[in-house]
Amino acid sequence: MSVRMDLDEKDRAILAHLARDSRVSNAELAERVGMSTSALWRRVKAFEEAGIIESYGARLNPARMGLGFHAIVHVQLVRHDPERLGTFLARVASRREIEACYATTGQADYHLLVRCADIEAYNRFLEEFLFQMHAVRSAQTNVVLRDLKKRP
Repeated sequence: MSVRMDLDEKDRAILAHLARDSRVSNAELAERVGMSTSALWRRVKAFEEAGIIESYGARLNPARMGLGFHAIVHVQLVRHDPERLGTFLARVASRREIEACYATTGQADYHLLVRCADIEAYNRFLEEFLFQMHAVRSAQTNVVLRDLKKRP
């Protein structure tokens, strides 16, 4: 069950530490934020139950995994009939190159964050996947030159 919680500064500190390193022990985290281990454990459990902490995991380095090309793709659809839209969303969800997909306002209907090995792989992604979908009217690519800020 997901509930909205009002967070204080200590809560935000706990969450910031967990976002940077979810493998930190409860004892070490409690020491960092200045509280007892049991009080910290109760707060973390409350964050999990409220849906503030959705999951724990590892942050991967895409470039070191051979995924050096990163782009933001602005996709316009032909129209929004349920069948074409459902097919588009299912196919987008199935592609490993697509890190994220956002439905947005403005000229583009969707924004995709795409990672590939290189420009050749990205061109194959466009030609063999994106441009083959009947729902897609157009796609504009913005190549990411540098990641300047990412949330921990």
